[in-house]
Amino acid sequence: MNREGQPGHIDHIKQINTGAVYRLIDQYGPISRIDLSKVSQLAPASITKIVRELFDAHLVKETEFNEVGSRGRPAVGVELDTQAWHYLTGRIHYGYLTLALRDLSNQVIIEEQIDFPIDHSASWLERFIAQIESFFNRHQKQLERLTAIAITLPGIVDATSGIVHKMPFYNQENVPLGPMLSQRTGLPVYVQHDVSAWAISEALYGAAVGCQNVIQLVIDDIVGASVITDGRVLHADSGSHIEIGHTQVDPNGKACYCGNHGCLETIASMGSILEQTQQRLNTHPESALHHAPLTIENLCNAANEGDQLATEIIQHVGHSVGQIAAVMVNIFNPEKIIIGSPLNRSSAILYPAIENSVRQQSLPQYSTNIRLAPTHFINQGTMPGAALVKMALYNGALLVKLLQG
Repeated sequence: MNREGQPGHIDHIKQINTGAVYRLIDQYGPISRIDLSKVSQLAPASITKIVRELFDAHLVKETEFNEVGSRGRPAVGVELDTQAWHYLTGRIHYGYLTLALRDLSNQVIIEEQIDFPIDHSASWLERFIAQIESFFNRHQKQLERLTAIAITLPGIVDATSGIVHKMPFYNQENVPLGPMLSQRTGLPVYVQHDVSAWAISEALYGAAVGCQNVIQLVIDDIVGASVITDGRVLHADSGSHIEIGHTQVDPNGKACYCGNHGCLETIASMGSILEQTQQRLNTHPESALHHAPLTIENLCNAANEGDQLATEIIQHVGHSVGQIAAVMVNIFNPEKIIIGSPLNRSSAILYPAIENSVRQQSLPQYSTNIRLAPTHFINQGTMPGAALVKMALYNGALLVKLLQG
């Protein structure tokens, strides 16, 4: 036996158990220690020790509650103590940032949208950190104990190291976002691709709750996918994610920021859709799109009213996305596909196009009973970042840091 490896192994078990107990208190609280022992399958002595540590750190609190069917005195149980613990969650968009201060119950304390234009004359990372510092300064009076920072963004992200290898819009490469933020603030920092973080939020609170095997497709400013298998978001802990936006579907297509040509993202992203629509308008003088500003909303409205060009554009997106989704269905055999997109406004046109491609190009045993549904959340706000913090609490990684002070 390698005794040198034991301490780390024991610490890992403690982290997992602490996270599991915290999660159960979050889900079932107020809950008695006896019931915690039963649902967690941990020994009563272990429950007592873990709860005491969480109580001493002011992460849980005792409360009286009436047990179902009991007419006696109220039982004493534990529930989360979240109000005095805050964290920052942010989302990077094209031209602006969303920053929010939340408590550990995910309640928003303050949320702001901040202009963040492209500016190649100054360091992108320094400008970003300056915005966070300014946010903290503006809301210093509302800050309680600050626990973590969670940032979501499009691009190619290594969530394990916190390094952003490629970022669209701002044309940044190999940005040490997580390490630099952690160095400047002294806080744990979680950085994740926004599609992966979105899937975590859907698994915890949204359209994937109660489902074991789900594919999430995102058709937005970026095109991406995530997979939930056996009730867990695939690769959520390792930092990798499933990349479909940069899968080549047209070798002679438009150049993509990743360096390739004809990626799915050059066909199905919102910017590409509007560009294609503009190019085809000249050959469709009858289209209602000539009479309104060219936006995704107006494109969907026109399609819903039977406009031929708008319908063809959305169907082409659906067939292209469905072509890649069919491969994923053959691999993961999902019970459900959830779709996050502004094109959900025209789901009656988009979804059949995706379904047709999936059913024509994947095994009938896998595709016949698949349900398509919209995501619960939309591609805005900071809920995906909040889900990263919740997962770090549930797996014990952040809890251990908080228990250590």
